[in-house]
Amino acid sequence: MSLPRGSQVLLAGLQRRATQILGELRGLGAEHAELRLEHGQSLTVSVRDGALEQLAEAQSLSLSLRLVCGGRVATVTSSDLRPVALSPLLARAAELARLAEEDPQAEPPSPRLLARRWPELDLFDATIRRLGADRAIRLALLAEAAAMQADPRVRSSGGAGCSRTVSHALLVTSGGFVGNFAGTRVGLRAQVVAEDATSGRRSGHYWSGGRHLASLDPPEAVGREAASRAVRSLGAAPIATGVYPVVFSAEAAAGVIGIVSQCLLGDAVARQRSYLARRLGTRVASPLVTIVDDPLRARGPASRGFDGEGLATRRRVLVRRGELQGFLLDTASARRLDLPPTGSAGGGGGLVHPSASNFYLQPGRRGPRALLAGVRRGLFVRATLGFGFDPGTGHFSRGVEGVLIEDGQLTRPVAEVTISRNLDELLQGIDAVANDFELRTAIASPSFRVDAMTVAGR
Repeated sequence: MSLPRGSQVLLAGLQRRATQILGELRGLGAEHAELRLEHGQSLTVSVRDGALEQLAEAQSLSLSLRLVCGGRVATVTSSDLRPVALSPLLARAAELARLAEEDPQAEPPSPRLLARRWPELDLFDATIRRLGADRAIRLALLAEAAAMQADPRVRSSGGAGCSRTVSHALLVTSGGFVGNFAGTRVGLRAQVVAEDATSGRRSGHYWSGGRHLASLDPPEAVGREAASRAVRSLGAAPIATGVYPVVFSAEAAAGVIGIVSQCLLGDAVARQRSYLARRLGTRVASPLVTIVDDPLRARGPASRGFDGEGLATRRRVLVRRGELQGFLLDTASARRLDLPPTGSAGGGGGLVHPSASNFYLQPGRRGPRALLAGVRRGLFVRATLGFGFDPGTGHFSRGVEGVLIEDGQLTRPVAEVTISRNLDELLQGIDAVANDFELRTAIASPSFRVDAMTVAGR
């Protein structure tokens, strides 16, 4: 789908400005330059207790620049692109590059590797502007009202909000790459607190959104789900310390898969700061585990046709049926590892680094309820808390909230417990993967079950 006329004009203006900046940098002696110009517009609304709490509209224009002079690198950013401010900034950037230490990995990718074309990924919704301030306020108020009315145990509101963003960006390099991007996002959220006489207070939060306005759930559904999450946690208490089968909900499972993505980034691998650094071609997970990084998914939350260095992106299977197949590499980390780059660079025009795109565990064929079958006593994890993970050793430990599983049924809510196991063992212990996959966020997963984890409770 072609972009609206206004977007085309905006991107053409960014390209003219980028061409002028590159010309000025050549005059300053820059051997190589990568610059990103980004124009953003946003609307954010929040309400609480039936009244407007915040309304903000903003517009921004920014420059991110990476210079290479004599094998030395400098990066600068600015939101002031007036000629009177920009010219001194570029001169300072060139001077900083000359003063920096030599970086043997600073050489840009070969021009022959740069992307020349990429697919249309349907990341821009021209109807997003129909979401004006009045409509956004109304949606937030409806979501909050639905949450407060869903159950008498919902006693107070943590607020509701609605937002939209429209982004236009251009990446240009002196190696000959010119790539533009236009994308939209929209979101609607609600949060409430439930309480009763015997169970204390529990909060519940839910969010809906995506690239297109049509991806929003009805506000009433958003509110009711937030209320349901608060109410179902009432009465949560620890369970006895022990070793249990653990079923991760789709949301909690995404947190585990996100940790795996960190261990597959090229800079961590090259510096031996990932327990997977020397595991290429070996089994690192259960045969049920296939992990994919796919930047080319239509309407994906982290989709991109080219990476931060101008290289073409493609779908990559990083773990295939339990075997580690590859890493996510920018040009610098690829050189350190003597491997080809994978089109996985983020931070274009600035501090370039390897990054994941739409990163997920491939779904299985079972329904999520089937993961409970046969579990005599276990733990169903709805949310993980904290950041207990060592990427070098793979040690994993997190606080969790969830539900006790007894004889294949969810019984009482659980809180104030910690689960732990080495991530290598956790992934290899996955013995069932469900089909409840939804790519709502850049890191996603279906529910899955781990054969055993240590649960520290009372």
